[in-house]
Amino acid sequence: MAQMITTLVLLIEILFLLNYVSQIATTAAAYDGDVIHVTGKVMCQDCTLNYDQWINGSEPIKGAVVSITCMDERERVRYYGSDKTDERGQFDLIVDKVLYGGKNLKPRLCNVRLVSPADQSCGIPTDFGNGQTGEKLVQPFMVFKDLVKFVVGPFYYTTPMCDTPKYENNY
Repeated sequence: MAQMITTLVLLIEILFLLNYVSQIATTAAAYDGDVIHVTGKVMCQDCTLNYDQWINGSEPIKGAVVSITCMDERERVRYYGSDKTDERGQFDLIVDKVLYGGKNLKPRLCNVRLVSPADQSCGIPTDFGNGQTGEKLVQPFMVFKDLVKFVVGPFYYTTPMCDTPKYENNY
C-alpha cells in the first residue's frame, strides 16, 4: 500500500513538472510574435480625501502621456515610444519586436513610466505603482498565438496639495 502511494505521488509530481515545462515552452514560443502590447491605466489620487475615498476613489486621467524605453544588453536605447491615455485613463503601447537591422527587442529590458499629465490640477507624478521610476516588463499577462500582452500599473498622479516638499538641508 505504501509503495502504491509513493508511486502515485511520484506520478503526480512528474505530471506537474511536465505541465510547468510545457508552459515555459509555450511562453518562449509566444515571444516569437512580431508585436508586443503594453497596457495599463493612469489615475488621479487625491490625498485630501478620507482613506476609503483615497484608496477607492481614484479618477482616470484622459490625455496623460506614458512612455516605453527599451534597451539592449549594452544599455543603449533601442526603442522609445509613447501613448496618451483615453477617457478611461487607459493606454496601449504597441511595440514592434523586430527592430531595424533585424535585431530582436527583449521585453525584459523595457521600462514603462509616466511622462506628463494632461491637467496640472492633478499633475504631480507619484511612484505608487512605479509610475515615476518605471516598471519593467517581467511576465506577460496574456500569451495567445501572435499576441504577447503585458499589463503594468496602474500609475498615479496626485494634486499639488499632496506633493511632499523637498528640503535642501534634509530637515
